[in-house]
Amino acid sequence: MNLSKDSISNFILKNATYLIFAAVLLYFGLQSAHFLSVESLGNIVKQGAFVGIAAIGMTFVLLIAGIDLSVGSVIYLAPLVAGLVMQNTGIPPVLGLFVALAMGLLLGALNALLIVKLRIIPFIVTLATLFFFRGFGVWLTDSVPFDFEPSFLAFGSASVLAIPLPIWALAFVTAVAHFILAYTGFGRQIYAVGNNPEGARKAGLSVEWIQARCYIICSGCAAVAGYIWIAQIGRLDAGFGQGKEFDVIAAAVLGGVSLFGGSGAAIGAVIGALLIQTVTTGLSFTGVNLYAQPIVQGIIIFFAVFVDGVRGKRVAALLKRTIRPLNSTS
Repeated sequence: MNLSKDSISNFILKNATYLIFAAVLLYFGLQSAHFLSVESLGNIVKQGAFVGIAAIGMTFVLLIAGIDLSVGSVIYLAPLVAGLVMQNTGIPPVLGLFVALAMGLLLGALNALLIVKLRIIPFIVTLATLFFFRGFGVWLTDSVPFDFEPSFLAFGSASVLAIPLPIWALAFVTAVAHFILAYTGFGRQIYAVGNNPEGARKAGLSVEWIQARCYIICSGCAAVAGYIWIAQIGRLDAGFGQGKEFDVIAAAVLGGVSLFGGSGAAIGAVIGALLIQTVTTGLSFTGVNLYAQPIVQGIIIFFAVFVDGVRGKRVAALLKRTIRPLNSTS
């Protein structure tokens, strides 16, 4: 069976993240014998869980051709509010998770209101709320680090069936998101809006309500991600989550979610997040200078956007081949 250059290149573009993931695992595995151990791989999944959860939320927004730059600040503010509530009411960390989730949904609703109702460009709105949400948290704490109770750290380090809590959280959010996007009417509506919002509107879909829910889901996932992450640290300062919006977006795009909307899946976003964490861990294993690691992460983000652009052009070219103009003489 002969494979054409187009079919090979299409296969590579479609599965670029998985191929790179395998290559990275192989490379660092050859560099360090302990890198591919069960303990090491488990730590990679555990440490990458919070970016994966946030990237799943970002997937919903990117699928409608939107963007949310405020996720890093939501990662900071939502668990901070939950920590203050736990401190003042004495509720257990399990209930604190729902407080953080509720706060995240509220912040997402604010983004959705400004974007959908006031029709302000998503980039401008979420850039503004990025600073507003973090500034509000700094005001709440007077820029003093917030220390959680020991019971909170015990919650973060808990395991079920010998599997750490962050991995369970990642698996649960992935399963729910995959079900929504792949098997529900709402999921199909998201892809329809992302591919052709005007066409979706003419088909009778409430485009604004679909967009609003995607932004709410995105911030909700970011809140859960921040809560799971800080539960492993126990101390939250003003810089917590700062700049993580870029890792989250990069993870989603690396996983095959298009910046132009209408293409991608939750599982791909998780793979993208694990790829970023694998590279970070691998660089530490091989003794690469810490100051060089942001350079590598920048290259990853650039590559993600580059692949997405090439993939988008290839899809457009295929559409031109398959959609023929009407013959005016016929």
